[in-house]
Amino acid sequence: MRELQFIRTGRLEWRERPDPEIIDPRDAIVRPFVAGRCDGDTLPIHRNVSRAMQCGMHCHLIDPVVGSICGPIPFKGPFGIGHECIAQVVEVGSAVHGIDIGTTVVVPWAVSCGECRECRAGLTAKCSTTRESTLAAYGFGSASGPWGGMVSDRLRVPFADHMLVPVPAGVDPLRVAAASDNLADAWRCVVPTLRERPGGRVLILGGGAKSIGLYAAGLTVRHGAEQVDYVDHHPVRLDIAARLGANAIDIPSRGWKRAVGKLPKIYDIAVEATSSGRGVRSAIRAMGPGGICTAVGYYVAPNTGVPLMHMYANDMTLRVGVSHVRPALPELLDFVARDEFPAEVVTTITANWDDAPEAYTERTTKLVLHRPALDL
Repeated sequence: MRELQFIRTGRLEWRERPDPEIIDPRDAIVRPFVAGRCDGDTLPIHRNVSRAMQCGMHCHLIDPVVGSICGPIPFKGPFGIGHECIAQVVEVGSAVHGIDIGTTVVVPWAVSCGECRECRAGLTAKCSTTRESTLAAYGFGSASGPWGGMVSDRLRVPFADHMLVPVPAGVDPLRVAAASDNLADAWRCVVPTLRERPGGRVLILGGGAKSIGLYAAGLTVRHGAEQVDYVDHHPVRLDIAARLGANAIDIPSRGWKRAVGKLPKIYDIAVEATSSGRGVRSAIRAMGPGGICTAVGYYVAPNTGVPLMHMYANDMTLRVGVSHVRPALPELLDFVARDEFPAEVVTTITANWDDAPEAYTERTTKLVLHRPALDL
């Protein structure tokens, strides 16, 4: 079968690998037919970071946990890339009873069992059954397990009754292309927090985790936030944020810190999606008393300069961590179906599956690949 593999910066290829097989009776084999490119995948594709990160870890300029996720030479190819997909179930093990062949499902990016202590606590990205290192995940290479990438002809999914979540009838798979990670990540950043702060005022600093910030903007608007300010410098993303109902604030790259510093210190909720220490510090200082900020980027430096005394004085909370997608998916998908949330507005390029090696390198906010579903 074919699998899209990252070879090196700017180069991806279809490569052959053995077809996956049922290994455990709880396994399923699925055929991905829609795949979203995660915001984080663009880092090694567009920037030659592997050796620089290796040197950074050696010199204590980059946190060594990066190596436990992405390998001792981070993002060194070849490896199967991609960890957002909508798939059809094509084969199930003898112990799978809740998922039928032909069902269209979301496959979460993190591999989990649903039964261990961590999974029962909702920490499915830290499953102690599947995880041999920091993460057990699709699309990050062998350091995160033998799972391969989701842009492939077939995929083995363990603990299928737990892992696989059906897409509701009537929901276009292209609409929820990012449900495996980025869309669900945005959900966990804002929806539970808005329940704690109904009608809250929301700040989103966009640009690094590009699609996550935009999904978060749309979700906060639909969930009744009093004010949603989306800050970015990129005209396409600003336009998308406005189309989703947010107040799009254009702040140019030059003078960014000063301009963000002039924002009112009123926000109840912030989503830091610039993937920078500067963004974390700025989001924290823009919060009102008791504010809650969630940071969703890659913060690889061991010291981001978080202003802890300011947080203490302002009685605020900073949340940082990988997204635990599986627990959020049923409610998220039900909301998309019920509310007809137009998540596809964030997609800036929809490309043919066969064109993946070229399309995946595009410099765009959100890429989605697709091919026809099978008639099963």
